[in-house]
Amino acid sequence: MLDSHCHLDRYRNARQVAEEAARRGVFTIAVTNLPSHFRAGLPHVRQLAKVRLALGLHPLAAPEHAGELSDFEAYFTTTSFIGEVGLDFSKAGRDTKQQQLQSFRLVARLIADAPKVVSLHSRGAEEDVLSVLDQFRVKRAIFHWYSGSLKTLGEVTAAGHLLSINPAMTTSAKGREIIARIPRHQVLSETDGPYVQVAGAPAKPWDALLVEQYLAKCWEVSVEQTRAQLWSNFTTLIDRVRTVT
Repeated sequence: MLDSHCHLDRYRNARQVAEEAARRGVFTIAVTNLPSHFRAGLPHVRQLAKVRLALGLHPLAAPEHAGELSDFEAYFTTTSFIGEVGLDFSKAGRDTKQQQLQSFRLVARLIADAPKVVSLHSRGAEEDVLSVLDQFRVKRAIFHWYSGSLKTLGEVTAAGHLLSINPAMTTSAKGREIIARIPRHQVLSETDGPYVQVAGAPAKPWDALLVEQYLAKCWEVSVEQTRAQLWSNFTTLIDRVRTVT
């Protein structure tokens, strides 16, 4: 099972959740918002099988980027996983648009030279995120919880990028419409826990099973076949990073 986007550091019982995910064999990518968060979390997940910490520079943390950019570059070579990075031009992030663009272009430039597994935030800025990826020739990034237009979605998939689906997307009309348009070989599962809720509680990494079950029904195949497809999609990304770096 795969949870390609989870905020382990945001759980009250983060260590317990991480250990349980490892015990259940859920390969979990724990994204962070800033390099300082990455540094603080690394000792806690280093010994956990199948739990990987991603180096982040979240767009909504843009006011803090100036003091963290040098650390982002310093830690960049220590991990194969980058996230959460990207742009947010919704009302929450509109005031820091230029600062976000400056930071994201730095991230894209680094990734262009040394490919990583990248989980992207793109709320209200889907076209702009895709434009920056194109500019720096970043291939096969992961658009986490995509919520943009179907037109841009088509451009994202045509460019070869992947999209990660969480349980919340499977229960909304727009989310289901988006899921239906994603080619099978470009889908990954995520939870975005603890921000996504499942049965009134924060989603846990093993709740990625709900995504597998939904996709299995859509694709008219077994959950086991669905899991194999998602894992194949993910290992293709990993193999590319290992091959290039």
